[in-house]
Amino acid sequence: MTFPAERTAIVTGALSERGIGRATVNYLAAQGWNIGIIDLDDAACKAAAKEVAAEYGIQAHGVGANVASEAEVRAAIDELEAELPQIVALANVAGVSSPIGYLELEPAEWDRVLNINLNGVHYATRRVAESMVKNRIGRIVNISSVSAQRGGGTFSKTPYSVAKAGVIGLTRATARELGEYDITVNAISPGPVDTDIMGGTLSQERKDELTKDLVVNRVGSTRDIAAAIAFLISEDSGFISGQTLNVDGGLYMH
Repeated sequence: MTFPAERTAIVTGALSERGIGRATVNYLAAQGWNIGIIDLDDAACKAAAKEVAAEYGIQAHGVGANVASEAEVRAAIDELEAELPQIVALANVAGVSSPIGYLELEPAEWDRVLNINLNGVHYATRRVAESMVKNRIGRIVNISSVSAQRGGGTFSKTPYSVAKAGVIGLTRATARELGEYDITVNAISPGPVDTDIMGGTLSQERKDELTKDLVVNRVGSTRDIAAAIAFLISEDSGFISGQTLNVDGGLYMH
């Protein structure tokens, strides 16, 4: 299927200067995508959208929403759809870390992590799917984690791993159901990436320690993940769906 000449990609969790979401916004805008930004702070989202539009010469709009609230997500995407060209792609990047050990885990923390990292992906996917089905074209990319495949072993612990494993299941099931409408759904499973979700900026010592488990000589960058997202939402990736792409320096091979 051919993409419309003017197309929009929505990115959730797009405000953190050192995050995968912001790197993805910049990468896609440089490729000519119009950009919809969703994050918690409405004013900051709108300011970021203005910056991106001015820098890359594209259309951009930002809306504040907590992805853990379906009503807020739906309202945000309604606004983005009204302000921007046709929504062709969604990158579900918003997420939170959770370093609390299982035996210290409180119910509220479990709910917080599952609501943001799994329910939030569902809420955004469900809303954009309605528009993509009408237009019979769409690309959805969800961010999972190597934690889902290895059962943790990273900064974040059990609820994070469970939520990110759920993202893989959601990716496969929605790929199966939405495929007849020319919508693809894929996941990316990052390995160690130098973002604040790893517990703050990685020191060189910690980078060296993490690199020992990899088959490449460095930890990942946010641009590495953004480039993978750009590939999976591209016009030429229409025969790839239901997949989990490991962008992890060879940490997990299966």
